[in-house]
Amino acid sequence: MKTQEYPAFFARFYDLIYHQLRDSVDHDFFLNEVKNCTGKILEIGVGTGRFFIDSLNQGADIYGIDISDSMLDVLKSKIDEKEHHRVCNQDITNFYLEHKFDLIIAPFRVFMHITEKEKQIQALNNVFKHLNTGGRFIFDVFIPDLKQLITGFDNHMDFEGEYEKGKKVKRFVTTKPDLINQLINITFRLEWDEGNTTNSGVWDTPLRFFFRYEMEHIIERSDFSKYSLLGDYYKNKLNETSKEFIVECIK
Repeated sequence: MKTQEYPAFFARFYDLIYHQLRDSVDHDFFLNEVKNCTGKILEIGVGTGRFFIDSLNQGADIYGIDISDSMLDVLKSKIDEKEHHRVCNQDITNFYLEHKFDLIIAPFRVFMHITEKEKQIQALNNVFKHLNTGGRFIFDVFIPDLKQLITGFDNHMDFEGEYEKGKKVKRFVTTKPDLINQLINITFRLEWDEGNTTNSGVWDTPLRFFFRYEMEHIIERSDFSKYSLLGDYYKNKLNETSKEFIVECIK
């Protein structure tokens, strides 16, 4: 299994967990970007369709790629079979699609799953190649909280909820920093009730964290020559309270 590939047990509960933890954070921002685009759109890291399905329902001509078959299986189960051609298993670093796009988005830390700098530039150049002139690539990465980064989490429960009446699922998170390689090694552990037993599953994945000028240097090494960094999903400029890098690259 690829390190970044969501396992089946995680994909099963993904919508429930992230509807509570994430939707209010970035949902409107990305849907507004989609709504304002009249051309073809690509979502990288489409997952179970958190943005994709709403975009499709809005009438967007949207396509999606993801490296996890488990996530794509959940997505396909929620959309009409005639729309299945819009999604496929491909990687941001080497995907190939016949279409070119006016907007490509990679929401929710997709870029942080690319841990090697040459792969990061390869991904940017591949996105560039798939954009029409004037097309935009928008992605987000979090700004490291240095105190939290060093302290980390130890078996912290960040979600508990019912996935069926009377049946609960819990998520626990442990993080360990690798400061030299700028990685946060994350262990997710899920526990859920099924039958008369409690099942569990563990998934380990690294995330690459970035600082401002490093991010700018990576983009400047790519084929993109025009870009901007914002500090939140309301399009405010970067400041000392910013928690996100919202990156827009323009072809």
